[in-house]
Amino acid sequence: MSGLIERVQACVDAELDRQRVVLAELGPDVEDLLDVTAALVRGGKRLRASFLTWGYCAVADIPAEQAPADIISMATAMEFFQAAALLHDDVMDGSDTRRGAPSAHVALAARHAVRDWDGPSDQFGVAGAILAGNLCLTASDELVARAELPDLGPAREMFAVMRTQLMAGQFLDVVESVRPWADLPSQERLTRADRVIRYKSAKYSVEHPLLIGALAAGADDAQVGALSRYGLDVGRAFQLRDDLLGVFGDPAVTGKPAGDDLREGKRTVLVAAALERLDPAGRAELIQGLGQDDAAVIARLQELIFGSGAVEFVEERISGLTDDALAALAQAGLGERGYAALTDLAEQATQRTA
Repeated sequence: MSGLIERVQACVDAELDRQRVVLAELGPDVEDLLDVTAALVRGGKRLRASFLTWGYCAVADIPAEQAPADIISMATAMEFFQAAALLHDDVMDGSDTRRGAPSAHVALAARHAVRDWDGPSDQFGVAGAILAGNLCLTASDELVARAELPDLGPAREMFAVMRTQLMAGQFLDVVESVRPWADLPSQERLTRADRVIRYKSAKYSVEHPLLIGALAAGADDAQVGALSRYGLDVGRAFQLRDDLLGVFGDPAVTGKPAGDDLREGKRTVLVAAALERLDPAGRAELIQGLGQDDAAVIARLQELIFGSGAVEFVEERISGLTDDALAALAQAGLGERGYAALTDLAEQATQRTA
């Protein structure tokens, strides 16, 4: 897997260099934009790139080392797309850190303040981060457009579906963050939280990259159906793991403050499961505390959620989704190499600590 990551990194670096050449005539002022973009896109787990590459290689029945350069280019497009989503997500959530460093909008605001420029530093930082995200979206599109493998039409159509659904999925997350949950039935809270998982994270994190790669290799309808089921279930489990880490993760490993999801008031499956299991007083306390930036409140919410049994519920759901995913993978008609690689990727995605 390390060889694949190194090839993607080389492609990331080449695209950043290309952007610097294209933007050179604008002068040095755009360096800030390029700096925050480069800082974000050079890190990460490369899971989306790995799923796209192995989607292709598993169907083509070749080792990842033999993946064509154009597939690595499309896999790199996923990394720029992910960077755009993170840049915009941090702005919408008001997140101050990303991977243990200041978020792009915070870093840009700090540069504004140090230079003693006019206007609000925070507003400058937000504007710059949004534009950096747009720059990443442009790079993602161009990397896919430059790929020249035969019959990429279906893969490009899947890429377009992914882009459109993620944008609307992000809006679903915004809607749920402001929709009152106190009086909703327990099952409706779970259903709403799971819908956000599907369209904000699961599909673009696993299912869509995997299918883009598989379709580029000429996957048949049966393979597409089986890989879709595998990808969606792994993607849902991936986000459920993220939800647990967002409340109980080690900041030294996740790069985010402990309980950050609670500060941001995220309405996750974990929170929905806790609300279902708490008594009326506990439910009221949890709902009232969501979105408060107070260390004592966050610690109390963590205690309520853990004591409710919601963590065990989410862990069981992760295990069940992973089992279902591997059962679907067994029906995809893949060779031993592709099956083993996608099995390993499912474990990486769902059992991670960051």
